[in-house]
Amino acid sequence: MKRHLILLIMLFHLCVTDSTAQFLDSIQINVGTTGTIATKDYQPLWITSQRFGTITDRKSDLSTQIGFSNVHMFGNGDNKDFYIRYGVDLFNNDHFKEVFLEQAYFKAGYKHLEFRAGRYEEKIGEMDKDLSSGSFGVSGNALPIPQIGIALTDYVDVPYTNGWLQVKGQISHGWMGDDRFVKDAWLHQKTFYLRVGARKLKVGAGIQHYAIWGGHGAGLPDIKKNFWDVFLVKESNDGTVGGQDLPNRSGDHRGVLEGTIDWDNDVTGLHFYMQMPFETGQGIDIRNIDRLLGVAYTNKREESWLKKVVGEFIYTKQMNDFYDKQYRESYYNNGVYLTGWEYQRRIIGTPLFINRTRGAEYFPGQVKPFDWNQPWDSVRGRGWNIINNRIIGGHLGFLYTIKGELSAKTMLTYTQNFGNDQKGLFSPSRAQVYALQEVSYQLPAIPLAIKAGVAVDWGELSDNAGLILGVNWQFRK
Repeated sequence: MKRHLILLIMLFHLCVTDSTAQFLDSIQINVGTTGTIATKDYQPLWITSQRFGTITDRKSDLSTQIGFSNVHMFGNGDNKDFYIRYGVDLFNNDHFKEVFLEQAYFKAGYKHLEFRAGRYEEKIGEMDKDLSSGSFGVSGNALPIPQIGIALTDYVDVPYTNGWLQVKGQISHGWMGDDRFVKDAWLHQKTFYLRVGARKLKVGAGIQHYAIWGGHGAGLPDIKKNFWDVFLVKESNDGTVGGQDLPNRSGDHRGVLEGTIDWDNDVTGLHFYMQMPFETGQGIDIRNIDRLLGVAYTNKREESWLKKVVGEFIYTKQMNDFYDKQYRESYYNNGVYLTGWEYQRRIIGTPLFINRTRGAEYFPGQVKPFDWNQPWDSVRGRGWNIINNRIIGGHLGFLYTIKGELSAKTMLTYTQNFGNDQKGLFSPSRAQVYALQEVSYQLPAIPLAIKAGVAVDWGELSDNAGLILGVNWQFRK
């Protein structure tokens, strides 16, 4: 806690002590608090999900934030293509017991080429960032993972293609911390996207690759740390399989294949997107029918009350059933890196999957979170950490205004849940509905915004209702 406060004070002092216009060219300061309360001892799904780990999953709480960000642009006249960005967001929640840095970052770039370091909010994937049920890759569901890397933050033209071919992507190295079975593991993350089209119609494809590797765990042998094996997804023995089940790959790998179609004019935007998850190379197969399919309609008319509509269909029930059972994947799970695709007890990807932490609320006394400090033999063999990753569902989202004064968001999600390959509590399957209604209002006279919402879950997993109310004061220069 002291380290967090010292860092915040140092960065804030750096920001405000130089009063020149050049230094304080676009400072933004945020102070706010968000209260939540539910009918159960935990919150409905859409109150806690996709908020970067800032809302606790308990009956009632306050989440208070103080932070700032700044941007400096460099160049001559209108050609200011070089920039520096930095910021800090400090949060307090869990009944005033938890103080943590949700963001603390430094970024420097030229046009769309950017170097970045620290914790920073990011959703990875071509799904709609405002209303999607969540990316299979990084959905903004968990606290940002500390990383250092470089990125093309938006599509840029490939030389000599006359603007018809564009690319973007990123590569980074991250630190997963010690709240997991394999302590101090690293994250390798990279993406690459290619898009064709220079006018109204554009077609694109891309791939995301994530690997958790290195680290150490109780009862595990020494893990060999070979970056190039991880980067190239090479078959190798990292020391964790004891000569069995070879060939193996170093670390816990997963990825997402994506496809997009975009059509835009002056008043309308249509964005079609597809994500196909895979855990190993097996999943990159024409027989793989697991998908997130979505379409986003954007209304560009400023006077219109309807701003955006998103519809999605999700299917992950197949999970490589075209292979023999001993070779099949289990999305977000791994037999050595037992925590799987989770950070600080929250799923990193789609929040529609269920881990043991959330499952303990749905099935009290029947599901318990793992103690990651226990030896391997006491954890391994007791089932997967992600207990529900086989689902069929649909999702709708709406952004709109009410009488031109209130901004509003509505989300409605239905899932049929089949558990994982071990089924257990999800045999027979369980149906569930998650709903959220939020409204926000910006006071005209002062820089104060008020947000209120209600969320309701009902079905065969949980019947729960919750309220969320927040106020945020924002200063901008």
